[in-house]
Amino acid sequence: MAGVHITAVCLETDAPDGPKVGFAVPRALGGAVVRNRMKRRLREAIRPRLARLPARWLIVLQPRRSALEAAFQDLERDVEQLIRRCGG
Repeated sequence: MAGVHITAVCLETDAPDGPKVGFAVPRALGGAVVRNRMKRRLREAIRPRLARLPARWLIVLQPRRSALEAAFQDLERDVEQLIRRCGG
């Protein structure tokens, strides 16, 4: 599923120990400092929404280059949209 600044891959499993969220930030976006900053921003955007996700979901968030310059509210909006599509 694709948003404006983020792409998400959602997988429904039988595992009861979820939901689990991972981040795939490619080197093409920048050095380690830039990639780690992007992961922190995404982690903070998804944190308050995790409780709404059913335990069976595994989600990988992949930011696009536009996410580097995006306002945090825009990232939150993208994450919210993608979570709704994943069943949360």
